[in-house]
Amino acid sequence: MSAPAPGRRGRPAGALALAGLVAVAALLLALWAGRGLEAGALPGLPDPGRLTRWALPLDRLAGDLLGTATVGLAVTAAFLLPGQHRTVALAGYRLLRAAGALAAGWVLAVLVLLVLTVGDLLGTPPSRLGASAVASFATSVAQGQALLVQAVLAAVVAVLARVCVSRNAAAWTAVLAVVAVLPPAFTGHAAGAGNHQIAVTSLALHVAAAALWAGGLVGLLALRRGGTGPGDGALLATAAGRYSRLALFCFVAVAVSGLANAWVRLGTVAALAHSGYGLLVLGKVAALATAGGIGVAHRRRTLVALRAGTPRAFRRLAGGEVAVFGAAFGLAVALSRTPTPVPTNPARPDPVVDLLGFPMPAAPSPSRLLGDPLPDMFFLAVVVLGTLGYLAGVWRMRRAGHHWPPARTASWLAGLAVLAAVTNLGLARYAYVLFSMHMAQHMVLSMLVPILLVGGAPATLALRALRPSAEPGVRGPRDWLLLFLHSRFVRLLSHPVVALAIYVASLYVLYLTSLLTPLMRYHLGHLWMLTHFVLAGYLLFWVLVGVDPGRRRLPPHLLILVHFTGMVFHAFFGVVLLQSSTVIAAAWYRPVHPPWAAGLLADQHLGAAIAWSFGEIPAAVVFVILMLQWIRSDEREQVRLDRAAARADATGEQDELARYNEFLAAAARAEGRPDPRR
Repeated sequence: MSAPAPGRRGRPAGALALAGLVAVAALLLALWAGRGLEAGALPGLPDPGRLTRWALPLDRLAGDLLGTATVGLAVTAAFLLPGQHRTVALAGYRLLRAAGALAAGWVLAVLVLLVLTVGDLLGTPPSRLGASAVASFATSVAQGQALLVQAVLAAVVAVLARVCVSRNAAAWTAVLAVVAVLPPAFTGHAAGAGNHQIAVTSLALHVAAAALWAGGLVGLLALRRGGTGPGDGALLATAAGRYSRLALFCFVAVAVSGLANAWVRLGTVAALAHSGYGLLVLGKVAALATAGGIGVAHRRRTLVALRAGTPRAFRRLAGGEVAVFGAAFGLAVALSRTPTPVPTNPARPDPVVDLLGFPMPAAPSPSRLLGDPLPDMFFLAVVVLGTLGYLAGVWRMRRAGHHWPPARTASWLAGLAVLAAVTNLGLARYAYVLFSMHMAQHMVLSMLVPILLVGGAPATLALRALRPSAEPGVRGPRDWLLLFLHSRFVRLLSHPVVALAIYVASLYVLYLTSLLTPLMRYHLGHLWMLTHFVLAGYLLFWVLVGVDPGRRRLPPHLLILVHFTGMVFHAFFGVVLLQSSTVIAAAWYRPVHPPWAAGLLADQHLGAAIAWSFGEIPAAVVFVILMLQWIRSDEREQVRLDRAAARADATGEQDELARYNEFLAAAARAEGRPDPRR
């Protein structure tokens, strides 16, 4: 594929310039109103200088705009535009190259922000900072590590966007661009808030949804600027229709996550009107409502006009919407520089609250385990989306006149209910301070929840309920799901030995190394750990008893052998922990160990007993399922042989069994032995 001709085509300069001007104006006004420029230096440290105080928020705003535009162009090229078989089309190719250039600018903005942040924290002008101070901040402080990771991810996106041509590579580039906007969300106000589980996760969801929403619009405007012929209007109409569905989802995600995050930061409703932070939140609410109203107008009028071949209304309305997004981004940066009504660094910090995000809980009881919730936005979002998506698929199946087994629906919903319970109720709170409760949570997430979810056959339901893409050359959700299920990656993971190895390694590597301590200390690591428990268990039980397509089909007796091997490793792991005299993750559990609890080693042995005994009932259930599948497989094989024999009797031809007997007879005659049929 040849590179596009030089010129202004495919460059979203107009959209970015408009958003940038409005964003800068909103940022400066908000910083003045919220006194955000006075919140830079720490008390007792020298002033970093006017340059740092002004350049830091402006540079962060530039990085946010460049990152959002990169996400939008990459997502538009990979998911909203049609392709040419396995490669992106010319319009997608141009968007990817523009995304690469924007990502390079994003990298530069993040690196500059890294230096300015060090100067802001130390009260030192950038010209007087040494390389060692910047390197130490980037490698040893959470905020610096987040910026360094973001710069590395953005650099990878810049390279991939410049070299990739295939549609699969474009999809991975878009996903990586979305991931690259997230690292700073796990530091700052959110990380210092009293409730990490809500503040951090809600901010990450908020940032990702906003980047997709605003960036997707920039992608459409860039596509319009890259028009070269009469067919480009149809391309824009197709992409805008798909973007409209994405924008609706993003609007809901931004609204819910923003509400949750504001609740944590403000503390009270009265703080909305009596604090600078609250006034900025109200400004973002107004921007959200305006953008939502414009989205409604898009769905009702401009999409219809686009399909009719008159894009002028879309261009005008999209230009106004991108200005609203610019104002929202300016307010967001100002919020990050404005003190919150709920202090993130209290005068007398509680070390337990600083580590956990909540006070030390009282001694556990059944009512506290079930009635003292610790909401986590990530798992709540997974449960809500999983429930709504599954029920929508069942409803679509029934509306089309197809049957879907109620037992599968009940299994899926039960799995999500258990997932919500163990990650959001009191058990999740006690899992932070007691190894035994953590092990109970681990066993439920890695055994009970996956078995129930696998029984729901979600991939089968999705393939039956989702419609193929109506636009030629455009991959819809069903197409991407099929590609994923039949990919080499899934074939590798679904090999029984690989699935078993991942499941077993999750036990031994986590608890017999020092890995558990950092995963418990950092909220992102904790989320990754709990998610891994579910995914590793789902993979193993999908291979063993799943009915969804894509996995390797093995005879039932071999699957029973794999399951028995997993039971042996699981039981041996429990025995190892029972006999251990070394406290696991002592650096974490000692500072947060409750005064009412037994000793660390005694609690660890209780957790080992839970790990050793808990798996018996789920393992027995899986064993019964495998035996039933073996029996049914033999019954189906016998029915097949009986039908073949009946056809042979009707036609006079030999069936499979007769041919096998004839083979044995021929072999006996060749060796001079008697005919075995006599």
